[in-house]
Amino acid sequence: MARTALVTGASRGIGASIAEALRGQGVCVLAPPREELDLSSAASIAAYVDHAACRDVDILVNSAGINVLGSLEQISDLDWARMFQVNLTAPRALLQAVAPGMRGRRWGRVVNISSIYALVTRERRVSYSSTKAALLGLTRAAAVELAQHGILVNAVCPGFVETALTRQNNTTEELAEIARSIPLGRLAHVEDIASVVAFLCSEENRYLTGQALVVDGGFTCK
Repeated sequence: MARTALVTGASRGIGASIAEALRGQGVCVLAPPREELDLSSAASIAAYVDHAACRDVDILVNSAGINVLGSLEQISDLDWARMFQVNLTAPRALLQAVAPGMRGRRWGRVVNISSIYALVTRERRVSYSSTKAALLGLTRAAAVELAQHGILVNAVCPGFVETALTRQNNTTEELAEIARSIPLGRLAHVEDIASVVAFLCSEENRYLTGQALVVDGGFTCK
């Protein structure tokens, strides 16, 4: 049976690689651009779920996210609210929209892309860590509620990945130091994350739900 997936943040980076991996499994992927689905706008999300074929979505991957750096004293109310909207409220709204169809078909897969910063953190990541930790709470609660309907909900917590966002928030020297601190000796490639997500979304995953899979090359083990 052909499945349909909705993948946010699929225009680049991890999201694009996830969309490609799912297409490789024969999944029909919906990858709306920002003009069609702006996760920072509640009105845009409402319009998208009203007019798109959300009732036909079997797989939801909440991959889009933003990271505005700032210390506890620096972060503004506006940036705090924007990060929670994109990183937490939007995933919850999309899950609410697709869950009824999944329940009706007695099958569904949801993967929320969190971060190792939900588990560990560093300076100027107070907002990002807060949103990504909250996303794990959403994942676990939704997994418990939806399991009886054949819907599996999991999170993936990437470590440092070779993406534009990682390069934007870290200097070349910092990236080299980070690579040295990872037991596998390198940052992840986007395909390393996408392959895990693809498994979680597949028919092969029959019993794994409510989990946060850390894909970080061993970084958080040290």
